[in-house]
Amino acid sequence: MDFVIQHKKGKLPQLDNPILIEGLPGIGNVGKLAVEHIIDSIGATKFADFYCKDFPPQVFINSDGTIELVKNEFYYWKSKKEGQRNMILLTGDYQGLSSQGQYELVDTILNLCKKLGVKEIYTLGGYGLGQDIKKPKVLCATTHKMLVKEMKKHGAVFKQNEPGGGIVGASGLLLGLGKLKGFKGVCFMGETPGYLVDPNSAKAVLKIIKSITKVDFDMSALEEKAKEIEQIAQQLKEMEMGGNEKAEDLKYIG
Repeated sequence: MDFVIQHKKGKLPQLDNPILIEGLPGIGNVGKLAVEHIIDSIGATKFADFYCKDFPPQVFINSDGTIELVKNEFYYWKSKKEGQRNMILLTGDYQGLSSQGQYELVDTILNLCKKLGVKEIYTLGGYGLGQDIKKPKVLCATTHKMLVKEMKKHGAVFKQNEPGGGIVGASGLLLGLGKLKGFKGVCFMGETPGYLVDPNSAKAVLKIIKSITKVDFDMSALEEKAKEIEQIAQQLKEMEMGGNEKAEDLKYIG
């Protein structure tokens, strides 16, 4: 399977001990929304476009009428203050469509991370509950036991004494394959209904990322998006209730 990584200016960024933060499309688009918000908030710089034959066979049409092949994107950000973390940020349009594609895609990402000097990986996603949540918790899984206590200090929650679950897609594979390649990794999963884009859950995840990176992200844009989604959800509920009432009325006709 062929992959193409198109590097901007033909070279990789030089960063001291950067961390990778991944947010690709998934449940509630929590991870994608969170990483895109980081990129916009701190003004991160794109350095590579990543194309893969296992992405859907389509292009997007831009507002100016031109087309663009679907892809993943890599950004970087250099710390401004002592104690902050240098960051490599990964987001994109899609994940791989097949199991083989997911494994090969993640392997390529990890090989690039090695070249960039990354040793720690943070993957972001959603934990679907199928119901409304006012204050979403952020569930966590790690590659090493020593990280559990540290992540709890940042506000992450670990489910204990429950049957084991799984993390599907790039967020899980980056940790699983990454551990085999010597990376340390953490996955943060914001609780979400799962049926709409969830800025509220993304905000909860970002609070923990802020604590880890010591970088202050402006949350105002996410808060506005959360209000918009709440309004849409309320409208959908009202429409559903109205439809149910009409269905009940029909039962008595005849």
